[in-house]
Amino acid sequence: EGKLVTESLRDYTRINLGKAYTSLDAFLQAWNSANRKAVLIDELERQGVLLGALAEEAALTGLKDIDPFDLLLHVGYDMPPLTRRERALRVKKRNVFTQYGEVARKVLDALLDKYADEGIETIESNEVLRVQPLSGLGTPVELVRAFGGRPQYLQALRTLEDALYAPN
Repeated sequence: EGKLVTESLRDYTRINLGKAYTSLDAFLQAWNSANRKAVLIDELERQGVLLGALAEEAALTGLKDIDPFDLLLHVGYDMPPLTRRERALRVKKRNVFTQYGEVARKVLDALLDKYADEGIETIESNEVLRVQPLSGLGTPVELVRAFGGRPQYLQALRTLEDALYAPN
């Protein structure tokens, strides 16, 4: 916005996050209720939360492959961060997707791997079913059919996200 920032990036983020969400509970509620995390991330960036710069700074201190969610929790609320891979492994260990058929479970497993490698924005993308390793499982139409249709696929994706961001 053209304003000179004279405080550290972490302090600046903490202040802007505090303006957007009055408490940790308010942030968690907004995050969990967002249909697409990418939209919430974009909104935070418009409000002055500079996630890209914050992620670069965190990487210099040894925090790599951190989800924006964990980065915000760490900086804004002093919570210990998990890597994307740690979050994905927690979901796999909980065996959340037993109600789905074999192909659907393979899709969800591949989505978890994609999340661990690339982040939440990637698995929310409409194009994710067109790229490897998912494209090797079938066409996007076939993969969505494995869930029973698009609404069921979107619900499964929502369940996957809920499992990713669930407290221990």
